[in-house]
Amino acid sequence: MKCIIIDDDKMSRVSLTKLCEKISHLEVVKVYESALQAVDDLKITEQADLMFLDIHMPDLDGFDFIKAMKKMPKVIFTTSDPSKALEAFEVEAVDYLLKPITFPRFLTAVEKIRGQSVTKESISAAASETTNIYKDEIFVNTDGRLVRIAVDKICIVEAKGDYILVKMEDQKVHIVRSRFKNMEERLSPEKFIKVHRSYIINVSKIVDIEDSSVLVNSEIVPISRSHRSQVIEKLNLL
Repeated sequence: MKCIIIDDDKMSRVSLTKLCEKISHLEVVKVYESALQAVDDLKITEQADLMFLDIHMPDLDGFDFIKAMKKMPKVIFTTSDPSKALEAFEVEAVDYLLKPITFPRFLTAVEKIRGQSVTKESISAAASETTNIYKDEIFVNTDGRLVRIAVDKICIVEAKGDYILVKMEDQKVHIVRSRFKNMEERLSPEKFIKVHRSYIINVSKIVDIEDSSVLVNSEIVPISRSHRSQVIEKLNLL
């Protein structure tokens, strides 16, 4: 079975490729760094039997990519966001895998293509795996030390070049050498939301919100135009 991988995160692409290599009847024919690349390469996309598709990607997300294509292979979503599972069901996805993806879970998803039916209940159950992914405490590497921090005490995560700033409720700031997206994938999208390409905030720490900024704890954080609708939607759900 020929498959393609579309994910803007390098480590995710490598991980999915290795998972595919463990299954003898899977052959990765193409790996894309963005959905836009795949749109421009229609021939390969049409020849694939299966697509492993990330959701949140720059310029064109997974759902918009599906809408843009006239002909689609089977789709398995691979994402760190559990909130889109029902939307995935509506576009007839085979399964919905939450990162980090284990091999047993990956194998179960692939085997569904061999005849198992996909139901609303089964894809919602996949999303419930989030309880095993998002922890109450995480360790961060700062100043050569591994420091344990309580996730619910995090107010803001800010990207700063090769580092990220993890700003806590007590005003303490952890300077962590890590990729912004790595931290994003460790935080529950039920509790945290990206409001700007360089900022993630804890929804429970919001004091007030204006047109282009939000007050979190005691700091004003910018809201980009592209993220504003998501922020408003999130607030309405609380």
